[in-house]
Amino acid sequence: MADRHSIDEYLETIYFLATPIGEYRPTITGTPTLASRVAEMLGVSRASAGEMLKRMEAEGLVERGERKEALLTEPGRERAERVIRKHRIIERLLTDFMGYTAAEAHVHADDLGDTFTEDMVERIDRQLGHPERCPHGWPVDVEFEKEENLHLAPLADLAPGSKATIVRLAEHDGELLHWFYDEGLAPGTEFELLAANGGYTVRVAGAEKTLDAKAANGLYVRAT
Repeated sequence: MADRHSIDEYLETIYFLATPIGEYRPTITGTPTLASRVAEMLGVSRASAGEMLKRMEAEGLVERGERKEALLTEPGRERAERVIRKHRIIERLLTDFMGYTAAEAHVHADDLGDTFTEDMVERIDRQLGHPERCPHGWPVDVEFEKEENLHLAPLADLAPGSKATIVRLAEHDGELLHWFYDEGLAPGTEFELLAANGGYTVRVAGAEKTLDAKAANGLYVRAT
């Protein structure tokens, strides 16, 4: 698999792997951010990911932990947060001004990440009226995102009978993201979890829908 991903995309992926609530939430709590996990999320070979991580380590953006996991250095974390903020503002430009769907915007924002300078992004942010969230519910302000993480959980963590509101959608899987919107599972949607026995059955606007584990782990919700 050819690796066409930029350093910024790697930084973004490592950042999410390391956060308690994130679209790349590890299946097992405490799973280290190894090259294999990064490769899986970016769809590249483990060897390609390993080579890029070595380059990033040489540039002082990551360091290796006790289990050889990739840890962001302070400069790496700061750059990752700038990349994430830029991505979310560009997504809003694509949806609010260019007519792209929320699902389409994520893919195009990745392609356009290197096109806009920091000054351009700040101008876009002002023209948009300083949006608080990207189209998929992720806060533009990463500091607010960290605070909000304490109040969210994946739908898969809820007990049957729980009522909640969808706050964020997982973005890393384009097909899954499209499916969320097709099923009416957008940020702000209220639902009740009816059952969790292999699959997850929810009631949304009077209709019942079934989600698999992947989808249930990709909806970040706030219990009501």
